Amino acid sequence: MKFAEPLIGVDLGGTKIEAAVLGTDGHMMWRQREATPQGDYDGTLQVLASLIQLARAVAPGAPGVGIGFPGSSSPISGLHRNANSTCLNGKPFLRDLENLIGLPLRGSNDANCFALSEAIDGAGAEGRTVFGVILGTGCGGGVVVDKIVRNGANGIAGEWGHMPLPNATALELDGANCWCGRGPCLEMFVSGPAVERDYARHGGICDIRLQDISTRALAGESFAMAAIDRWIDRLGRSLAVVCNVLDPDVIVLGGGASLVHGLEERLPAAIAPHCFSDSFQTRVWRAVHGDASGVRGAAWLFAEEPL
Repeated sequence: MKFAEPLIGVDLGGTKIEAAVLGTDGHMMWRQREATPQGDYDGTLQVLASLIQLARAVAPGAPGVGIGFPGSSSPISGLHRNANSTCLNGKPFLRDLENLIGLPLRGSNDANCFALSEAIDGAGAEGRTVFGVILGTGCGGGVVVDKIVRNGANGIAGEWGHMPLPNATALELDGANCWCGRGPCLEMFVSGPAVERDYARHGGICDIRLQDISTRALAGESFAMAAIDRWIDRLGRSLAVVCNVLDPDVIVLGGGASLVHGLEERLPAAIAPHCFSDSFQTRVWRAVHGDASGVRGAAWLFAEEPL
């Protein structure tokens, strides 16, 4: 896609805030990151405004600013909700930021922005319906159909991380409740920290990261191999629900946990037995644009007029 003016995007994460400018041909012209003032709502607004001011110097003709964030805005009150960056919840976040920067603002969930980036010119570019999965410290999802983010009637389309684990056993359910207060959500089973807890619970070493568990599994450690097997089985069950409802052409994997060796190769076989179909044609790919997809997708939110 090509556009008349460069586009500005911002990705608000729990630990970092990134701003970027995409050129008229979609290439990255400029990007900069700053630490997120965790737990500080006003401080977060100030860092966002500062980065946007720098981006405007690079792209003075940008039509506005697209922003990806955790959670979503209520379609009724306009107040933020469902964010694991809890200082945003209950605040008129988008309105406050728009007033601060003096520019039109379009926002969407960070997983939606990730999915949009990959659907436009990434791993999902050849598919009409793309489901983007972020597997990191949390677990999120985004839905893009015909290169357009689908937020849904309630603004929660793709909130895959906060549903129950399908076909959960009693042993699986014997764990900590999710931060959202809705019980043992999927995020408690398939996020990076969830795999780390599961590994330690079943005999592995405490306090090591998922990538280290993956390395141990490749070296033949039985505890690590079993933990990775359980994780992929749980992902397969969970993504099969998405496939039964949405039937996407492509599932795109992002986030730090998506880098585990062999994940994209093993997932189709883990999903297929749970799908209500005699075949499984959905392609499962790792993201092309890596950790830049969130900010790229945020910029694409303002790309309404392709040339």
